[in-house]
Amino acid sequence: MIFSAGTLAAIRSGVVTLAFRRWSTPRVKAGSTQRTSIGVIAFDSVDEVSTISEDDAKAAGFGSAAELFGVVDRTAHGPTLYRVALRYAGEDPRIALRRNDDLTEDDVSDLRRRFSRMDARGPWTEATLRIIADNPGVVSTELARALGTGRAPFKQRVRKLKELGLTESLEVGYRLSPRGVALTKLL
Repeated sequence: MIFSAGTLAAIRSGVVTLAFRRWSTPRVKAGSTQRTSIGVIAFDSVDEVSTISEDDAKAAGFGSAAELFGVVDRTAHGPTLYRVALRYAGEDPRIALRRNDDLTEDDVSDLRRRFSRMDARGPWTEATLRIIADNPGVVSTELARALGTGRAPFKQRVRKLKELGLTESLEVGYRLSPRGVALTKLL
């Protein structure tokens, strides 16, 4: 689900606890989570509804049900109205992982195994880490070109490294996380 920055802040503070969307089929499931710029959002329930109460509209961050319907109908991606109960579930777990630069031998072995699997179709993991280390804040197009790959595959690779807590996205480009810095010293 896409949320505005203001709505994300309201979810984090607990002011917004509901969202309404028109979909053909639900795009989120009860019990699932989504990482966002403010952290993880948990979806507690997803129910098909036909009306929106004034209280529900306020819980969704709107002044009235009519105002909410106006937005939901304007941005509809299907005919069915869904009420999604949600909450802030905590910080993105990758943030704590990125900060952990005290790598054990087991951590390094695990990362090397993962790199080996990711490099099965050709090595890229270490080269990608090193180019980011040497060029923090450089736009992805330039980094991809330097590695002889396209921008989309490069960004996909960086996301895989980000999942391991090794890189961080900047306003423009990337940098190694403390964990990534520690690992590159050991490679």
